[in-house]
Amino acid sequence: MRMKAAVLQAQGLPRPYAETRPMSIEEVELAPPGPGEVLIEIAAAGLCHSDLSTIENQRPRPLPIIIGHEGAGIVRALGEGVTGLAEGDHVVALFVTSCGDCRYCVRGRPNICAASFDTRAKGTLMSGARRLKRLNGEVVNHNSGLSLFAQFAVVMRDSLVKIEKDIPLEDAALFGCAVMTGAGAIFNTARLRPGEEVAVVGLGGVGMNALLAAVAAGASRIIAVDTSQAKLDLAREWGATDCFLAGNADCAAAVREATAGGLDTVIETAGTIPALELAYAITARGGSTISAGLPNVAAKFSYLHASLVSEERSIRGSYMGSCVPQRDIPLLLNLYRRGKLPVQRLKSGFVSLDEINEGFDRLSEGTVLRQILRPNG
Repeated sequence: MRMKAAVLQAQGLPRPYAETRPMSIEEVELAPPGPGEVLIEIAAAGLCHSDLSTIENQRPRPLPIIIGHEGAGIVRALGEGVTGLAEGDHVVALFVTSCGDCRYCVRGRPNICAASFDTRAKGTLMSGARRLKRLNGEVVNHNSGLSLFAQFAVVMRDSLVKIEKDIPLEDAALFGCAVMTGAGAIFNTARLRPGEEVAVVGLGGVGMNALLAAVAAGASRIIAVDTSQAKLDLAREWGATDCFLAGNADCAAAVREATAGGLDTVIETAGTIPALELAYAITARGGSTISAGLPNVAAKFSYLHASLVSEERSIRGSYMGSCVPQRDIPLLLNLYRRGKLPVQRLKSGFVSLDEINEGFDRLSEGTVLRQILRPNG
C-alpha cells in the first residue's frame, strides 16, 4: 500500500528545520504484515526529544529512515500467527521489542533486553524484515521497529499493548514513552513511597510525567528544577512544592540549603551532562541519583569516587522507567482514567505531517512539552 510519511533523509542539519527540512514529506510503499507482524493505522504520535536527538545526529541511524517511537493506533491487519489482537483493536506502541527468553526478560526486566538493539542499528524489524520503500524502490529504514511518523506502520506483535477503546488515542500515545519513562522512574526505579521527598531535574515531557507520578505517589515534598521559568510555573501548578531555576549559579547550593543537605531521591530527565551534574550535586548522603534522560551516545559523567563510597551514594539509570510494559501500561492507564495521572495536561498542541519540521523547531526551543502528530487528519 502507499501512504504518506515523514522520511528523515539527513542528520545534523542546522536549524531552523522549517527551512533545512531534514524530513521530507512523501509517499512511500508499505508492504503488508508478514508472520508475527501487525499493520496499524497511526492515530497519534508524540514528538519526543529522542526523535530530536536523532535529527540532530546525537543518535546516528541508517538513512533514509522514518522515525517516531511514541504513539498509539488501531489494528488494521494481522500477519500469520499473530494472537491476542483483532482488527479494530486499539494499541500503544513500544520502542523496545523483547525476546522473552534472555536472562533479563525472565527476571522481569524486558526493558533492557538486548535482542532488538542489533536490528535497531540495521533499521529493520526484530525479525530482520523490511517493509518500507520509496516509490523509486529505495529501501527506507525502520526506527526502533516502529516508524510512527507515518499514516500506517507494520510492527512486530510484541511491540504492541492492547488498550481499552474508551481511552482517547491522542492521550494513549504518550504512554508509549513519556509516561512510561517518567512515571516509571518514580514508581519502579525509585520505588517512591508516600511521605518521601524527591527532586525532578528537567521538566520536559518525561520530567513532567515524573512530577505527576510523584504527586500520585504521595510525595511530601517535590522539588522541581529547570532552566525555564514558564515550566517551573507549570510544575508548581501541577504539584511541585518548591521550584528552582537551574540557570542560577547558586542553584545547587540553594536546593541543598532548602533541603538540609539535599534529597534522598533525585530524578534527572533532561539528558544532558550539566543536568546530571546538578542532580548529583543536590543528592543527599546515602541518596540515589536516577538518570532517565538519554544524552549524546559519547557523553561522559565524572564523580569523586571516594565520596560515592564514603557517602554511600548510588547513581542509577532508568530506561523506559524500568517498566514491564504489558504489566505497567495498563496500571498507568488506570491511574490516568481515575484522574490520578492527568497526562493530558502535557499536550502542547497538534501538528500534521506537513508541519512536523516546524514542530521540532518548537521542541528544540524548549517552548513546548508534547506536541502530538495526527498523520491522518
